[in-house]
Amino acid sequence: MTVLLGGCGTTGSSGVTLRLVAADYGDSAANSSKKYWDGVVEAYEAQHSGVKVEVSVYSWNDVDAKVKKMVAAGKAPDMAQIGAYADYAAAGKLYPASDLLSIRTQADLLSQLADAGQWNHTQYGIPFAASTRVLFYNKTLFAKAGITPPTTWDQLATDAQALKDKTGVKYPFALPLGPEEAQAETMQWLLSGAAAGTGGNGYTDDVGTYTIDSAQNVDTFTWLKDDLVDKGLTGPVAPGRLNRADAFAAFADGQVGMLNGHPTLIQQAEKKGVQFGMVPMPGRTGTARAAMGVTDWMMAFKQNGHAQQISDFLNFVYAEKNVLAFSRDYGLLPVTGSASTAMSESYAAPDKALHPFLDQLPTSELYPVGKTSWAAVAAAVKQNIGQAVAPGGDPSGVLTRLQATATAADSSAAS
Repeated sequence: MTVLLGGCGTTGSSGVTLRLVAADYGDSAANSSKKYWDGVVEAYEAQHSGVKVEVSVYSWNDVDAKVKKMVAAGKAPDMAQIGAYADYAAAGKLYPASDLLSIRTQADLLSQLADAGQWNHTQYGIPFAASTRVLFYNKTLFAKAGITPPTTWDQLATDAQALKDKTGVKYPFALPLGPEEAQAETMQWLLSGAAAGTGGNGYTDDVGTYTIDSAQNVDTFTWLKDDLVDKGLTGPVAPGRLNRADAFAAFADGQVGMLNGHPTLIQQAEKKGVQFGMVPMPGRTGTARAAMGVTDWMMAFKQNGHAQQISDFLNFVYAEKNVLAFSRDYGLLPVTGSASTAMSESYAAPDKALHPFLDQLPTSELYPVGKTSWAAVAAAVKQNIGQAVAPGGDPSGVLTRLQATATAADSSAAS
């Protein structure tokens, strides 16, 4: 979907037009991100008569490719709000965040998110929206099975078995390792295995080296295969063919006992009348050491100049009221301290429903988005990780091959 948004301001003497390409967070025309940007642009142009802002909104399926094509054609937008920034930063195409944001705005960004926006120790990616993951469970099915939400992997497996035996639910535990978003489910499990130091620290070590095939990570996927998948506790669709959207839809239809989910599942389940609860992701022997955090990015391209106008616009976009409005509209977490505090202190809907996710954000861990190799590694994980838990699959062999892919991609990016 392509939408050009014009505000009510005039172009004035300077006549500068800023062009922003943005991702669509809505699931229909009625709640498209067009509506959010329309309001922001109208308010901004009313205060800046010499600047016009045109926003093109594309679906997540298309937006990253659209920007890549524009940049390759020498027609980069002034700004892009998309999923990754590192390639553009490494190519020298972006303004550093410090050239654009006021000291106040920079200080208001949540530090762990801002830090993840760094390439080569300089911040180019400006966090725009965030989310974390929690374990969703169907309260009705849990009551029928006589069980309580798990806090450890063993309890999770026991609960899944009880759901299968006592309720006959289609997916006792939904494990979406299909190509849509397998890199997310994978990272959540790698992090959850680290609760007792036996499951790894995600995709990389503390200095940023890929450690996908670590003994801890192999142990994690071996457990998944042996204790959940091979025991028939993950449903009739093989995890490698189950996509996140399908798993979420099944949960909203009452066909899933448990699954890892992000904030958008709240509204989806509520619309279908599912009674659900949310708890932190279990770890091997207790609550997971860290939840997975996800951040989408705003960035500004140098090609057209306009640094001052971009700066003015972005400082306006990151005002507390705008950050809160976007977060509330789309069930996502604020990326600034001021908006996060306001949301955490509010017990009105929809803020209260986001508190479990908000509580995890300060200690969450993100993908290694500052590595230019990450896009290739994520694509390899999406296509191959499901094989690790397939019948006759070899978790160690699959992770070893993914490690080789990651090492090669990292070497290529560095050369």
